[in-house]
Amino acid sequence: MELQAIIHNCSLKIKGLVLKRAYMLLAADENSEHLSDSKIAAHYKVPVRTVELLRKRCVEQGFHPALYGKPRSIFKHKTFDGRTEAHLIALRCSDPPKGHSAWTLHLLKERMIALGYVQSISHETVRQMLKKKSD
Repeated sequence: MELQAIIHNCSLKIKGLVLKRAYMLLAADENSEHLSDSKIAAHYKVPVRTVELLRKRCVEQGFHPALYGKPRSIFKHKTFDGRTEAHLIALRCSDPPKGHSAWTLHLLKERMIALGYVQSISHETVRQMLKKKSD
């Protein structure tokens, strides 16, 4: 069976979620009379609904979509463009405000809003944008 091959073939670069789904499908298939969805869910530390939906997807859509999921067609819209990131980097490279020895994420956030570069931004978004540019 393909599930057993996926589980036992260590040379495959399989994502953890795919491997977990393979184990759950195998458990549901081989032990349908012995293991209930709740027992499978408890064993693999997932909600019972996850096992139910996995079985349903396997029956309705087939083995491959159940195991690997469906491809995503909707992607999160990018909130800030390159111009905003450029303003942030330029601000970060400038001297910090008086009374501060260095820029903090919160100071950068507040200054970006005060200068009108953005209407709102979180300090975590500031951190992610700076990290992305430093990699």
